[in-house]
Formats: sequence, structure tokens, C-alpha cells
Amino acid sequence: MSDARGSSADRNGEARGEALVSRLLMSRLMDTLPLRSGGFIVTLYGDVVEPRGGRLWMGNIVETCRMVGISETLVRTAVSRLVAAGQLTGERQGRRSFYQLTEAARREFLSAARTLFEPQPETGWLFVWLGPDQAGEAGPALERAGFARLGPQWMLGPARHRPADPALVVFEAGAATGPRLRDLVTAQWDLAAFGAAYDTFLAAFAGIKDALDAGLRLADAEALQLRLLLVHAYRHAALRDARLPAATLPPDWSGHRARRLFADLYLRLSPAADRYVGRHLLAGDGLLPAQTAETIGRTASLARIRDEA
Repeated sequence: MSDARGSSADRNGEARGEALVSRLLMSRLMDTLPLRSGGFIVTLYGDVVEPRGGRLWMGNIVETCRMVGISETLVRTAVSRLVAAGQLTGERQGRRSFYQLTEAARREFLSAARTLFEPQPETGWLFVWLGPDQAGEAGPALERAGFARLGPQWMLGPARHRPADPALVVFEAGAATGPRLRDLVTAQWDLAAFGAAYDTFLAAFAGIKDALDAGLRLADAEALQLRLLLVHAYRHAALRDARLPAATLPPDWSGHRARRLFADLYLRLSPAADRYVGRHLLAGDGLLPAQTAETIGRTASLARIRDEA
């Protein structure tokens, strides 16, 4: 009997110790990450909601944001602003309000999801010429996609980003390299800023990897919290990166290491995080599914990224 009590006490002590370690890790992580309510809600929809049908109860939005220290007042204000900006649309079902992405926001999320969750094949270059009636609208859109201006009407960018109007492309080049091209890249793109964002991500999440390697076990809610923070931080770096052809990047580019760390941690956190989603998050009359064909596809894609040489 005493052995059984001792064994139970040991297990309870281990559980309390792991809970303390996980809380410390989460606290340190949140201290290093810039969390704004609107941006974090965007992360929640991109990671959890959109691949499971796109609809979520407001109460779950509030609860999930509370996990990372965002108050209900800030959440409700952010949701109202996202609705006003045309990114979310709401509807009532009984006494509950549910929100989903608008069609325009869904297209943006799909593009972002490809960047975050799918392998990125090598790419070449696009040279774009903007006529006088195109520079005002197409130019800023291409700049947001990672293109650089070579003159008032000429733009250069990686071929993975194609303008909405294909006629703007004058010609396409392969993934050429050479000292002059690297000089051009250095002059036109702020590679140091891209690299610094990835370095920040690596520094923030290296301790999480070490803790999991050492055997730390997380509760389902903690796994979801941590995965959302992981996606939020990586999205902050990856969606600002022009993702230029590999031959023009510095040796030992930190973006490659950040991508593999992101894939590894996402895969390790997902079984528990998805379990929480399937048991607690409401889409309407029922719960969001723990897994869908889209989430399973993400897992397969991230496994390929993690295992890249």
C-alpha cells in the first residue's frame, strides 16, 4: 500500500513539476513575442479554423486568446475591426455568435498557408514592366509580394510571386547566380532584416525544442497555446521574407533552419493540440473536427520539410 501511495505521489510530483516548467516556458516565450489581438486572431483562423471549415464561436475566440494573455475586451474590439475591414463576417445562432473569413480573406489565407505549410521549390526570376496606368495599383501589390523596383516602371522579383495580370511579365529567367546578381540582391533587398527575423524566431523556440527533447509533456490546452504562438512567430518572419532564389542567399541562411524548426515543433505539438480542438472548439451545432483532409495534408508537407537535408 505504501509503495502504491509513494508511486502516486511521485507521479503527482512529476506532473506538478512539468506544469511549472511549461508555465515558465510559456511566460518567457510570450515576453519575447509581440502579440496584438487582431494579429493573433488571424493566426488562430489560419492555423485552426480555416482548415476545419472556417467557422468558430466567439466564446472560443475569447477563451483561446485568454490563453496568451489577451483580454476579452481587446478580443471583441479586434473582431469588430476585422469585420469592418472585410476579413471576418459574423452570424448569430441562438444566443451565440459565430465568425468566419470573408471570401477575399480566405484567398489571402490560402496563399499564406502555402508559404507556411508547404515545401518551397526553387524558383527563378520575373521581370515586370508597369505601364503608366498600372504603376499605382500593381506596383504596391508586387512590392508587398517581395518585388523590388529597378526603375520607375521596371520591377524584379522571385517567380513564385506572379502578378494578377500575367501580361505585366516581360520575361522570366531561371535561378541564375553570379557575383553581379548577388550584388543586385544585396542592393535591392534587406537580407539582414529577413535574417534577423528568423534569428529571433530560432532564439525564441530553441528552448521549447530542448524541453520537448528532454521529455517535457504538455497538456492538450498547452500544446494548442504553444502551437499558436509558434505559427504566430513564424508567420511574422516568413511572410515578410521575399523568399529569393537560394543561390542568392548567404551561406547557412537562418531561414532554412527556422523552417525546419517550425516544421519539427508543429508536428510534435499537433497530436495534443488537435485533440483539444476536437473536444472544445465549436463550429455551430457541433465541434470542429480534430483532423480534416487539409490538416492531414499539412502534416505530410511539414514532415517533408522537417526531413530536408
